[in-house]
Amino acid sequence: MNTETIVAALKQVRESKPLVVNITNYVVMNNSANALLALGASPIMAHSQKEMAEMMSFAGALVINIGTLDSAWTPRMIHAVEQANLNKKTVVLDPVGCGASALRTETSRQIAAWAESLIIRGNASEIIALAGERAQSKGVDALDSSEAALGAARHLVEAYNCNLVVSGATDYIVTSQGETQLNNGHEMMPYVTGMGCSLSALTGAFAAVGEKTGLAAAAVMGVVGEIAAERSKGPGSLQVEILDALYQLDEATLLKRLKIS
Repeated sequence: MNTETIVAALKQVRESKPLVVNITNYVVMNNSANALLALGASPIMAHSQKEMAEMMSFAGALVINIGTLDSAWTPRMIHAVEQANLNKKTVVLDPVGCGASALRTETSRQIAAWAESLIIRGNASEIIALAGERAQSKGVDALDSSEAALGAARHLVEAYNCNLVVSGATDYIVTSQGETQLNNGHEMMPYVTGMGCSLSALTGAFAAVGEKTGLAAAAVMGVVGEIAAERSKGPGSLQVEILDALYQLDEATLLKRLKIS
């Protein structure tokens, strides 16, 4: 995918304002919803099985984030994936803390195996654990480098017939067609909770308009992170500045700043 395609996908999201269904964690619901709104998409946080069939009939994509997983959430997530499959909608899986517990790892694998159109977005430790390799993790934080997860990422792409984004100081987008590297973002971003979760939500918005590699969302998030960091004094203001930068991002700025290879 070239830079022109990324720009075109951003324009399409803003014009069509796709509805993105999020089954996400309690910590980041507000962050994810605001990021989607700032981008130009339409978020809904839907967790009830009673409305999921209806929601997925007209939504553009489904984002599942396992950050606050428990026994009540898992059947809702599986049901939502079933409805996404029936309606031929893409599922974005954010396997938060995969590898930190057997519950998270097993649930992530179950969701990945069930989804028929899948994008996985995680940090290096989560991706390595999801693939069944040993990973360094501390709760939901990655201690592995994104480059160290490339082998695991390639395995997952083949195993689940999916596209995959490994987030980190360098982002890697891995598909069956090859790999793309992004070197945007800022070192302050990991100090704000839910940055990866927001990226997963944005990935759902782009998937809803047909950009199913995860590249456009990662490119946009990296660029706005850089812009926000230049305006911020610390993590508190960074979160607000990222929303403003998402809202204000234009084609010229995106193309000028994007570091892609």
